[in-house]
Amino acid sequence: MTTFQIIFTPTSAAELGRMPKELQLQILGDFRGLPQHVLGTDLEDFGKLESDGQILHRFRIGDYRVYFQRHPLGVLVHRILSRNTLKDFFFRSGIKTGEDEALQQNPKFWQLIEEAKISETE
Repeated sequence: MTTFQIIFTPTSAAELGRMPKELQLQILGDFRGLPQHVLGTDLEDFGKLESDGQILHRFRIGDYRVYFQRHPLGVLVHRILSRNTLKDFFFRSGIKTGEDEALQQNPKFWQLIEEAKISETE
């Protein structure tokens, strides 16, 4: 069996670290089944967002959304956002459509993802 890693960007690790410990454990516990799911499917069970050739998947855990992409070692987690953060983002952006469709079409969401990548290289 190959090793499977869940890699957190510094931004997503900080987002996880700001959560109460019991919530952190719940989120990490929900990741337990992720390796088999990601390795065994084409990820159709997850939300999918695409922009300029970049593909992100959304994993819902209670009131949180984990945005990740496949990585040669497993998955790379870019952001962990609460539903309330997304509702605020939608309100400020004037978005009134479905969650995945709205995020996929909004360049500000992709900037949010890119900011995590930039902080990763610093």
